[in-house]
Amino acid sequence: MYATKCLLSALMISMWVDKGQACDTFTDLHLHHAIVGTDVDVRLLLYSRANPSCGRRIAHSAPPNMNLSLPTTFIIHGFRPTGAPPVWLLPMAGLVLAREDRNVVVVDWNNGATNIDYFRSVRNTRATAANLTAFIRTMEEHGASLASIHMIGISLGAHISGFVGAELNGTIGRITGLDAAGPMFAGKPPEDCLDKTDAQFVDVIHTDIDALGLREPLGHIDFYPNGGADQEGCPKSILSGSSYFKCDHQRSVFLFKESLQGVCEIRAFPCATYDEFLDARCTDCTQFGTQGCPVFGYDVVAWKDSLLRLGQTKYFFNTNGNKPFCKTNFRLNIMTWNQEVQWGYITIKLSGKNQSAKATIDHKKLKFEKYTETQLLAQFDGDVETVEKMSVTFSSAIVLGPKHKLRVLRLRLQRLEGSDRPLCRYDLLLKEKEEITFRPIPCLESNF
Repeated sequence: MYATKCLLSALMISMWVDKGQACDTFTDLHLHHAIVGTDVDVRLLLYSRANPSCGRRIAHSAPPNMNLSLPTTFIIHGFRPTGAPPVWLLPMAGLVLAREDRNVVVVDWNNGATNIDYFRSVRNTRATAANLTAFIRTMEEHGASLASIHMIGISLGAHISGFVGAELNGTIGRITGLDAAGPMFAGKPPEDCLDKTDAQFVDVIHTDIDALGLREPLGHIDFYPNGGADQEGCPKSILSGSSYFKCDHQRSVFLFKESLQGVCEIRAFPCATYDEFLDARCTDCTQFGTQGCPVFGYDVVAWKDSLLRLGQTKYFFNTNGNKPFCKTNFRLNIMTWNQEVQWGYITIKLSGKNQSAKATIDHKKLKFEKYTETQLLAQFDGDVETVEKMSVTFSSAIVLGPKHKLRVLRLRLQRLEGSDRPLCRYDLLLKEKEEITFRPIPCLESNF
C-alpha cells in the first residue's frame, strides 16, 4: 500500500512540471574529456515538487532562489571515468521528492570528477567541498536551518559531504554515505575522510569493502549488506567486463533507492562480525525497545536516538540478488539425536496462499550433535504471511561414501520481525538430499 501511494504521488507531481520553461541538465561529457582531464566547475541543479523532473540551476553569487523554509537534500555523485551522467541520479531525486516536500539539489561536479586519472579527481574533492560549503553558508545567512540539511554522497561524493560537514562544525543534520570511496582514503585520519563528527547523524553503507569502498566504520551506524563485500547477483568473473568492477560498488545506490520506494523493509542487526551474524548470534533486538532493530536506508533516522545512545556501529543484513532486495529473517533451532556427530547444510522452503520462499543455510558446514541445539539464521528470499507447508533438505556435501541421515528431535522456526508464534516439527528423519515436506504446528509453550 505504501509503495502504491509513493508511486501515485510521483505520478501526480510529475504533472506539475512547467513545460514552458527550459530545464537545466546535468553536464554530459565524453571519454575525450576524461583523457584530457577536467577542472572543477560545480553546478547546482534544484528540483522541487513544483518541478520534480526539471532542474533549475542555482546561482552561487546571489541569494538562493529556493524555498529556504523547507528542508534540503543534496545528492553528490562520485568519480566519473567516462563523463556520462549517472543514470540513477535523477530517479533518486524524484524518489526523495515523492517521500517529502523539500528542496533537492543535485550537485553536478562532473567537471572535476571526469578523469581517467582517479587521483586528480580525488584532489578535486576538496575544491568541490569548498564551493558547496560557501553555498550552504549563503543559505544559512538567508534563513536556512543547517539541521534540516541531508547530504547523500556516493563514493567520492560521500567524502565531499564529510568535508562540507567538517567545515560547518558538524551542524548539518544528516549525511548518508553510499559506499564511500576507499582508494586514497583507507587508513586516513577523520579529517581526511567522511567521519561521524561531520554531521549530527551519519549513516553509511558498505558494499565493496575489498575493492572500491572502505572497510572501517565511518558513521553512527554502518551497514554491511552481505558482509560488505561480494553482493548477491553481481558477477563473480572478470569475463563479465566492467560490471565485474563496479557492480558491488553501485549496489549501495540501488539498495538505498529501494529503501526510498518503500517496497519492503530491510532490518539490520548489530554484530561484531559477519560470521557471528550468520550464526544467528546477533538476533536480539530488545535493546531498541518496541521499534526493534533498525531499518536500513532512508528511514533509519527514526532510530537516531537509540543509535547515538548505544554507540554500536556495525550492522549486518543479507539481500537477494535482484529486486526486491529484502529477505525475511527467521531463527532456526534444530535438536538432533544421531549417535555420531553429523555435518552438513540445510535448505528450507515455505509455502502458503500462493506464496513461497526459500532459504539455503550454507555459509559454512554446520555441526549437529546429539541432544545439542544448533541455532541458525534462516534468511528467505521472500515472505510467506501464513505458512501452510514447510520443506527441509539436508546435505552433507560428501560426494563419495554412504548417504547420511539427520535424525531431528525438534525443529523450531521463529520469525525475527513481528510477534508470530514459532512453528515446530518433532521427530523428523532427514535423508541425504531428499526433500521432506510437512505441515508445521505451533510450538508447545514449553519450547518458547
